[in-house]
Amino acid sequence: MKRVLPALVLICATALTATACSDPTAAENGAAGTGSAAQVDPTAKLDGVKLTMWTAQNTVNAPKQVIDAFEKATGAKVDTQAIPDLYEQNVPTKLASGDKPDLMFWQPSISTLPFIQPERNLLTLDNEPWVSKLGDTEKSLGVVGGKRYAAIVTSPAMLGVYYNKDVFREAGITEAQFPKSYADLLELGHRIKDSTDAAAFYESGGDKWPMQWQMQLQLTDLDQQWWEGLNKNEKKWTDPVVVKAITTYKDQLLGAGLAQKNYRTGTFTGSADALWKGEAGMVLNVTSFQSQLQAKYSTEEIDKRIGWFPVSNSDATGMYSPDQTNGVVAFRTGDTQRQDAARQFLAFWLDTDYADYIEAMKIPSVQPAVPSPDGLPETSLDQLKALPTANGVFQAKAIVAPDTHLYLADMIYGKKNPGQVAQAIQDQFAQVAKAQGAPGF
Repeated sequence: MKRVLPALVLICATALTATACSDPTAAENGAAGTGSAAQVDPTAKLDGVKLTMWTAQNTVNAPKQVIDAFEKATGAKVDTQAIPDLYEQNVPTKLASGDKPDLMFWQPSISTLPFIQPERNLLTLDNEPWVSKLGDTEKSLGVVGGKRYAAIVTSPAMLGVYYNKDVFREAGITEAQFPKSYADLLELGHRIKDSTDAAAFYESGGDKWPMQWQMQLQLTDLDQQWWEGLNKNEKKWTDPVVVKAITTYKDQLLGAGLAQKNYRTGTFTGSADALWKGEAGMVLNVTSFQSQLQAKYSTEEIDKRIGWFPVSNSDATGMYSPDQTNGVVAFRTGDTQRQDAARQFLAFWLDTDYADYIEAMKIPSVQPAVPSPDGLPETSLDQLKALPTANGVFQAKAIVAPDTHLYLADMIYGKKNPGQVAQAIQDQFAQVAKAQGAPGF
């Protein structure tokens, strides 16, 4: 599942982390920690060395293949520890108490990395040999204040439209008619609504978090200067373009009957079932939606029934969305041997073992020189093709990722109008940015 950061809850944790988690050994170890990246031997013996790695509960098995291979090659031991949900809330709290792992999955975005105070807590990874092997989009992730703090081990999720091929055929929609704008996407929705028994879109008001995507897709025309202004408190979430996006979602999609009847209580898992059965023609969501399908159906079955296409507000460009499985960070623990071993583990992951890792996980490669595994669904391959030119979702652009889904949920239950949704988003954004000490707030 695509997790969204409970930003208000983290205000206190952020403040605590800034003091309680500073590492007294950081100065003596230097900005980049210990060891030289050029001298890392990924398979050097580490007998007797034990590392801990924190993961979310639903990703505890994600590093299993690489851990097993690393332990066999080096003699080290890597103990994975699942942090209770909500992961993004509980990790900063544990760090504030003084507890630290050696390694940890963490979302490598500018809105989420700051919550663990990377400049105080993490080893910098700018000079690691695997950095140059990453694709361009992946290289842009894991960096805060001009320094790299996260290794990118999986591709960021892609946001786009999953569609039922049978529903599209019934509506007479061909690939040549795929949308080139959000307005085109809504028009496709009307064609499905008017010519089939399927709902045009499946919306997940019950789980809330997927509702953010319809709004996000409409904000892709905002340029980097706008986002920089937002991050300096010079632009606001109450900007008319944001209010318009919220209003369009409310009136032209939900209000126009383009979602299923139970959209207020719809769920993430329900969206996959509805699309598979042809009860809905389209679902706008990220790659975790596809993971649901791959857990239940074969590649052949998926290719026959489900397709995917990218779209933005005014073109056919996709969007990428970082999540906590994309990045791995290494902590400054004050133990030179373990810090060097953590660097070695990352080098092993992204060099020696990488092809085997992505083959075992059946996921796309983050390294252009390493081919993605055979047998991936066409939807996965289409997302991989769209990644190099994709726009980042606001989690990758804004210094704080406000809980837009919660305020949109208030809207669909009649508790807020679009202007009030935008104001609530702005208030939370400014509150958290101020707590972080962001300039201008």
